[in-house]
Amino acid sequence: MPPQFEHSTAEWQALDAAHHLHPFTDFQALAKKGTRVIERGEGVWLWDTDGQRIFDAMSGLWCVNVGYGQQALIDAATEQLRRLPFYNSFFQTTTPPAIALSHKLAQISPPQFNHVFYGSSGSESNDTVVRMVRRHWDILGQPQRQTIISRFNAYHGSTMAGASLGGMKDMHAQGGLPIPGIVHIDQPSFALHGRPGESREAFGLRAARWLEDKVAEVGADKVAAFIGEPVQGAGGVIIPPETYWPEIQRICDRHGILLVSDEVICGFGRTGHWFGCERFGFRPDLMTFAKGVTSGYIPLGGVMVGDRVAKVLIEQGGEFSHGYTYSGHPVACAVALANIDLIEREGLVQRVHDDTGPYLAQRFAELLAHPLVGEAETCGMLGALRLVRRKAEGDAPAQPFDAALGVGMVCRGHCFDNGLVMRAVGDRMVVAPPLVMTRELIDELMTRIVRCLDLSWADLQQRGWV
Repeated sequence: MPPQFEHSTAEWQALDAAHHLHPFTDFQALAKKGTRVIERGEGVWLWDTDGQRIFDAMSGLWCVNVGYGQQALIDAATEQLRRLPFYNSFFQTTTPPAIALSHKLAQISPPQFNHVFYGSSGSESNDTVVRMVRRHWDILGQPQRQTIISRFNAYHGSTMAGASLGGMKDMHAQGGLPIPGIVHIDQPSFALHGRPGESREAFGLRAARWLEDKVAEVGADKVAAFIGEPVQGAGGVIIPPETYWPEIQRICDRHGILLVSDEVICGFGRTGHWFGCERFGFRPDLMTFAKGVTSGYIPLGGVMVGDRVAKVLIEQGGEFSHGYTYSGHPVACAVALANIDLIEREGLVQRVHDDTGPYLAQRFAELLAHPLVGEAETCGMLGALRLVRRKAEGDAPAQPFDAALGVGMVCRGHCFDNGLVMRAVGDRMVVAPPLVMTRELIDELMTRIVRCLDLSWADLQQRGWV
């Protein structure tokens, strides 16, 4: 290891506290506690500087789809760094990796997608969507179509436009968000919004029709687009009823509204399909992507642009005054090509669809027997548990914990202390393990989850919260 990386954990923590501001963090609290320093990874495993082996059930941050240490991706980056480490896509130029990846993305995407616009992240990609859909309507002589409808508790990034598209109240409380022209409807969470005696199917239709209501409120002639994640990831893995997305599609079609699928988390096999929109049966006009396109090895994001929009931009639009220094970065594109090739060679999308996804669902359902678990659901390699104070009995619904207690964070602490990365979103514990999971690794994951649930239950009993 190079000398600059040879420090004790305490030394790393001190340097981190002195110089490094982390995302979504109370800086003062973290400096007092000290960061966990991750040193290396292999497959689904991480090791910290204290030597603890950790099961990464979150694929880094929803992104390391093919697991850590894949030599094909490392070699692709190394070779491209030697050949051409960087050139931009401005000045009417391009590079072979950017062209090859664009062609490949068109091949694996739904048939309406034949063009891609690159950035470096999901946030940049969703900023591009705001610019692109408004430009689309400007060209068509409908500049009043500015409003983009999103959902509360959605996550679409941290930039001014991305955070505005998202519906996170804590984010909107800082920085004067959302920016004008972005409005929100409720999320399709059956646990939060389902009515007594209402089926999931009926709820899905009712939740989708909140979009119809918002369109009527804004005026259909002023609505540019609706954006949504197929499954709301950072919002707690909110899996919509099967009736939801087809009804959203019908409403968008009826009013001529562009439909945007944020595939930053759901794309590249996580739902058992290449893209989440295919899993839920809708046909977006634009798809944003990032994370899984390179399995997080190199930053890359972009927007798949459907023919409806691309035709207008190309044939009528003139110059589109938007772009990034790293649009189509050759090293990132080379790694993405190697990543997609690996996913195809290993049959990972089909494996999630046919084998590991159903097996994870089967094992997750077993967790409903635990006294702390009121809900357990999965979609491919996405899963969520809802922690409850009392389980549902008869007609009586489950009794939630007081949100101020932070029960999810209590459980997350036991996970981290026992070699498991499992994310807490309010009272929901979520996982998004790498697509290279096997049945044996799923069994190991479940053993660790049960152990951490047992420790959390005992802890909550001791605190008098259950």
